[in-house]
Amino acid sequence: MNINKPTQFGHQDVKLLAEEVGYQGFFKLLRLRLQHKLFAGGWSKEITRELFERGHAAAVLPYDSVRDEVILIEQFRVGAMYGEGSPWLLEVVAGIVEEGESEEEVVRREAQEEAGLTLNSLTRVMSYFPSPGGCGERITLFVGEVDATEAAEHAGLACESEDIRVHRVPREQAMQWLAEGKLDNASTIIALQWLALQRDRQAVDRPAS
Repeated sequence: MNINKPTQFGHQDVKLLAEEVGYQGFFKLLRLRLQHKLFAGGWSKEITRELFERGHAAAVLPYDSVRDEVILIEQFRVGAMYGEGSPWLLEVVAGIVEEGESEEEVVRREAQEEAGLTLNSLTRVMSYFPSPGGCGERITLFVGEVDATEAAEHAGLACESEDIRVHRVPREQAMQWLAEGKLDNASTIIALQWLALQRDRQAVDRPAS
């Protein structure tokens, strides 16, 4: 099998010819004209791309390892309005990283605001682009240890038009929902799959009695 190594292209291999703001509201839409190097050599023709800029975000799956429960939040999401299912999604806690904030500070703040929870230990899972074909957002994902009994029933900031229902869910039930396709947003899927992998590794590493 012939497996090609990833090409070591970087920012220096893109020529930004022009940048203009197409829209500026709560989020920003940029219109870019650019060229980039080609795998076969040389440069691409001049191309135009729209880039949706909404900043970067941090997300956390609150997990109570004593009770083997996860906390999921349910809220309306405008991005799901034109999908086949309900625009009310079950998700992990998340928020936009403001200037001067660390990702850890964001998830600790959002856990209080969106679920009434205090995060104890935090484990960084990964950082990833959810939709790099047209969006510059990067999400940093954590799993945070919590006491699930502290979870609120309803939460969210009225000043941000948040209306959130908080769910305490046995981990096995959440994994069943995942298998059934009831959880359909990237951060929630990745966090639960990561948690399942960690538990599988611990089971393998655990010495036989």
